[in-house]
Amino acid sequence: MDQLLRVQNFTVSRNGVAAGEDQSLERPFGHDVDPGRLFAWAGATASWPNRTEPGGTRGLDDYFARDFSHNIGAEIMGRNKFGPQRGPWQDHEWQGWWGDEPPFRTPVFVLTHHARPSFTLSDTTFHFVDGEPATVLAQAREAAQGKDVRLGGGVTTVREFLDAGLVDTLHVVVAPVTLGSGLRLWDSPEHLLDRYHMEVVPSPSGVTHHLFWRR
Repeated sequence: MDQLLRVQNFTVSRNGVAAGEDQSLERPFGHDVDPGRLFAWAGATASWPNRTEPGGTRGLDDYFARDFSHNIGAEIMGRNKFGPQRGPWQDHEWQGWWGDEPPFRTPVFVLTHHARPSFTLSDTTFHFVDGEPATVLAQAREAAQGKDVRLGGGVTTVREFLDAGLVDTLHVVVAPVTLGSGLRLWDSPEHLLDRYHMEVVPSPSGVTHHLFWRR
């Protein structure tokens, strides 16, 4: 089976907003976006990786939370998902928002126009790459050693790989919140139907899971 490029658990508001503008260390999702509201569905599950107490919900949402790392051998993310710095790297000591135990546990390819040495935190190695989507995907597939590659976001990165025709499957969660200005994945999910089949599965938690796969 071919190695897939997969978007998983990518969460947007009712109006398609996934992140605000003007990210900072204090506001990783930018202004006007509360990640606690947006990702409440995942945080309530038993399989949420940041859970510090026993319990949590089982069922549909938990299935998707649990599936996040299944058969994933590498991740691609935009620089904005790694951190808020722009332009040439000013501080190599700061190593991203993810702490000493990043949740990826695979090679991660961070898209940037500014070179930076790779480094490893626990069992995650971050590589900083500058290239066209197809070139970066080829690097990630080689590092994944036969497993699939996850396209982690943010919005601009997902749209870039969609426009290049490289995304094989998408799982997009529409949360029951409406956000103001910000970065939109779409105006409507129907805009992908010329390229993808779509199945919509509502969850008792109030979110709606949108599953897309290539036509």
